[in-house]
Amino acid sequence: MMAWTDRHCRRLHRLIAPRTRLYTEMVTTHALLNADPKRLLRYSAEEKPLALQLGGSDPEHLALCSKMAEQYGFDEVNLNVGCPSPRVQRADIGACLMQQPQLVASCVDAMQSRVSIPITVKCRIGIDAEDSYEFLSQFISAVADAGVSVFFIHARKAILKGLSPAQNRHAPPLNYERVYTLKKNFPALKIILNGGIQSIEQAAMALKNTDGIMLGRAAYQNPLLLQALEQKIFGESRNYSPREALEAYLLYVQKELESGTRLQSITRHLLGLFNGIPGARNYRRYLSENARLENAGIQVLKEALLMIQDNPSQTPHKDRAYSSC
Repeated sequence: MMAWTDRHCRRLHRLIAPRTRLYTEMVTTHALLNADPKRLLRYSAEEKPLALQLGGSDPEHLALCSKMAEQYGFDEVNLNVGCPSPRVQRADIGACLMQQPQLVASCVDAMQSRVSIPITVKCRIGIDAEDSYEFLSQFISAVADAGVSVFFIHARKAILKGLSPAQNRHAPPLNYERVYTLKKNFPALKIILNGGIQSIEQAAMALKNTDGIMLGRAAYQNPLLLQALEQKIFGESRNYSPREALEAYLLYVQKELESGTRLQSITRHLLGLFNGIPGARNYRRYLSENARLENAGIQVLKEALLMIQDNPSQTPHKDRAYSSC
């Protein structure tokens, strides 16, 4: 979710889903240690509970960045061992680290030695030819022995050679049963399922067999549907209509514009808000064409909203729900 779940996206998701734990886009240790951490770690208090997702493979660097995350007030640090991007691989981070479980164990051990907040790990069910339950369970066992008790498992193996990151989201088949088996064999661990969940029914099935679910692009593309998932899990939700959600978000947008943020940086996260409602295409087109203009202000959003022909109480696709990550 790099370049997707930035602070503007997360602020929208928190407005819609007050109880869902949010995760940042992956931030590499190299970036944190060599750039401006205040910019990379910036968030609003309303986003909490909030976890920082880190990418790295050097134990000391990861420990330093975890301490930085704790000092900035993050509630958790999640080590990403699941990203298949070639660029990430060249840095020896992401999914390729599943081939080195002892290195991952050393990383999380160093991270935990510096902070009191939880250190969690996100991984795949396998990589390339390493596609057996034994490979996955040995990886989990090694990292769990280092003290990690919460794992987010993307239920697809990563193809590191021959597929792009986009293809890796669709081509390898999902294997939820392998994740369910992992939970049965490691009952003391918290196993969170990630990948391909598109409906409340799928979410409910996953929650019967694991300790939780993590969703990314599905939540990004249909942000308001987070409400349905919170209703399912917690028995309550904000119950915004799409129009009400955007109107509530306008106050945040106005404050950001006054601080110098460009409108386009915010509106790109709002394009899926009215999916399935008459006028949504014109709304998206208007935002895409006008939010990028110099000096574009809050009026652009208000004018785009006029193109929506919804009933204020209407919420699209009520049978689908998503959680953000």
